[in-house]
Amino acid sequence: MYIKQTYSTSTLLREQYSDALPHFYTIRTDYQTAGRGQAGNSWESEAGKNLLFSALLKYEGIYAAQQWRLSMLVAVALWDALAKYLPEDRLTIKWPNDIYFGDKKLAGILIENSLSGTYVGYSIVGIGVNVNQTKWLSNAPNPISMKEIAGEEYNVDMLMNGWVDSMKSWELLATEEIKAAYLRHLYRRDGWHKYVEREVSLEPTQIAQRDIKGAFLAQLIGITEQGELMLRKENNEEKIYHFKQIRFVL
Repeated sequence: MYIKQTYSTSTLLREQYSDALPHFYTIRTDYQTAGRGQAGNSWESEAGKNLLFSALLKYEGIYAAQQWRLSMLVAVALWDALAKYLPEDRLTIKWPNDIYFGDKKLAGILIENSLSGTYVGYSIVGIGVNVNQTKWLSNAPNPISMKEIAGEEYNVDMLMNGWVDSMKSWELLATEEIKAAYLRHLYRRDGWHKYVEREVSLEPTQIAQRDIKGAFLAQLIGITEQGELMLRKENNEEKIYHFKQIRFVL
């Protein structure tokens, strides 16, 4: 489904949801008046320039405790779809599921799972990819677009269909293969980098990024089965972080 403008494709899809809607039913728009990102972040997007859509995923038999597998699957499939057009060596997945090019944010993913008992009933995946936009007006710290990277314009429908095709291939693979690909493409998977611990908060991430007090060097050593980030500090202390308990200093 295509709609020229809406408040949020994910909100609209949730309002339209019925059991009759098929797996991979999508809503795409040119402009969102209330586009959302992770944990309170907004999403800047110039009208008609970028890929903004939400997709309905209906997998049977996925336990609520397995939600992290879905997050990895969606991110790996998006990385795979975008890697067909951009240099792979600089394209990464920033934990938990942003797509980065170098140290700049290219795409974001927001997954909302509807639970039915101990199972995931269905999932709504909202995806925003910076495609043809070249001017940024908000205080988002580090956006970049495909056009800025490659110097050419892209068809957003082609990119959305590419993600769907990629998902249909990756969803057939075992969790171990999906996780291996996720770790292989992970942002800052090598070396020592700066991080800052923070209290869990619903404040947008960009507010916390203004202050780098307390930054420390750490090495990324893995991701837990629940999707937590595992870091090793310079004193060899190993620590596990939930989403929003840690941020990357760019």
